[in-house]
Amino acid sequence: MRRALVLASYGRFTTHPNPNVGCVIVRPELVRDDQWPDAIIGEGYHARAGEPHAEVHALRAAGSKAVGATAYVTLEPCSHHGRTPPCADALIKAGVGRVVVAISDPFPEVSGQGIARLRDAGIHVDVGVCENEAYMMNRGFFTRIARGRPFVVVKLASSMDGKIALANGESQWITSTEARADVQVGRAQAGAILTGARTVLKDDPQMNVRPEQFPSDHTYGDLPVRQPLRIVLDARAEVPANARIFADGTPVWLIRLQPSGQQLPDHVEEWVVQANTDGRIDLPSLLAQIAERNVHTVWVESGARLAGSLMQANLIDELILYQAPKFFGPDGLSLVDLPEFTRMDDVLSWDLVEATQVGPDVKLILRQPGAAQANEES
Repeated sequence: MRRALVLASYGRFTTHPNPNVGCVIVRPELVRDDQWPDAIIGEGYHARAGEPHAEVHALRAAGSKAVGATAYVTLEPCSHHGRTPPCADALIKAGVGRVVVAISDPFPEVSGQGIARLRDAGIHVDVGVCENEAYMMNRGFFTRIARGRPFVVVKLASSMDGKIALANGESQWITSTEARADVQVGRAQAGAILTGARTVLKDDPQMNVRPEQFPSDHTYGDLPVRQPLRIVLDARAEVPANARIFADGTPVWLIRLQPSGQQLPDHVEEWVVQANTDGRIDLPSLLAQIAERNVHTVWVESGARLAGSLMQANLIDELILYQAPKFFGPDGLSLVDLPEFTRMDDVLSWDLVEATQVGPDVKLILRQPGAAQANEES
């Protein structure tokens, strides 16, 4: 199953909006403690929506040897006709004797039905092997279905004293080349990159994925890396049509509170959304609408104001903070815009789940205390 998870990861930059899935088929009678790779007769992964699923690639490689074999799959085989035929039917037709599933599929048209179809055909099915790893592989997919919104990751970069810019606004570059390369990998795994108009107006960023900057240890499949769509919160219609974020032709959604009448490139869509009671864009409602467009994961790169709004609204699933060994002094701009707290009981607390060094910088991954996985919530 761990080999199947590795295979699934090869599609993490290309499969969206489909989940990442890997499959390994083995002859159980050939399995030896020190020679288990010799038992593998077929393997594959899902590379892109509309193309064959992992099970199909693995079965094609196995051929007639699949009869009586064991298939390890990182996600429950599909049981419905979408853009491709059901994988459960393909496994049945191939005559496999056993299927090991890492985690069941939460998608209503599949959930439990693929497993039931296999068992009805007399195939032994085991479920729950490497379940946590399989969940993390597709956590955005699970979150969208369970919560009706995407999995939200907020990327932050600061000095050691928690500043994102000098008092005069200068901020390039806080972190190292290595940290910025790591950010490219994070962006590439998202369905959308979200930012605010202030960031676009101040920095005029492209907010795209540049695979040539990936760290050398990040491997993936043969297909070109998919560019995530960009979403810009532009309530006052301030972003000009010549902004660099529009330059590469990748779809961009401009989120506004009223129609602007602005002439925009064909690949740019203006969304008019509702305001909250403060007259700002209603973030929970917006995320629900983004999920309805089949976006599983949103990667946020923004200023302190948007990051703070998402944090106060309890809409962040994961914080990724790159902290450079620098000190900007007391007048630098703060990392997150939050209200002043007067009691320690009101302070926002997070769990530190990972700390690694990236070049000269520290990468911290934080999640909210006691946060349950989306597949565990009712």
